[in-house]
Amino acid sequence: MVETTGGFTSAGLELEAETLVLPSLSITDAIELGEIAVNFARDRALPIAIEVRLKEWTVFHVSLPGATPENDWWMGRKAAVVMATGNSSIYERVMAEEQGIDWYAAKGLSEETHAIHGGGLALHVVGLGFAGILLISGMPQVDDHLFGVEVIAEFLARKGELQ
Repeated sequence: MVETTGGFTSAGLELEAETLVLPSLSITDAIELGEIAVNFARDRALPIAIEVRLKEWTVFHVSLPGATPENDWWMGRKAAVVMATGNSSIYERVMAEEQGIDWYAAKGLSEETHAIHGGGLALHVVGLGFAGILLISGMPQVDDHLFGVEVIAEFLARKGELQ
């Protein structure tokens, strides 16, 4: 078995994505996701930047104390991966690791504009598919991803969609 970032498997990340499908994703929903992330991050004094997009449209962005302009650059590159594939950025990384391929060469995309690092989570909506992106930057990539998963799970729990 191939060692992958965070010990994730593509199958496990696919199951995670299927579990985290949203009932809707309006501007109000996007802001709520962002606010959940900000509240969790403030409670833990995390030095992160948070962004929620409806596809390419940024509808929520916050940089907390300790975040830097570099976090915006990372979020843009993670978002480009999600926009290109409809998958989380960590999923694309793990899939490439499992397949033993150079993701950038295989996709014909540049590492300058795309980052297969954790923290770019595709937001899928029931009956719609890919509709937006939750972006987290400022921690190690596995932590960025896991924090995003926690935020989406809390959002779903508040909607009565996840136990």
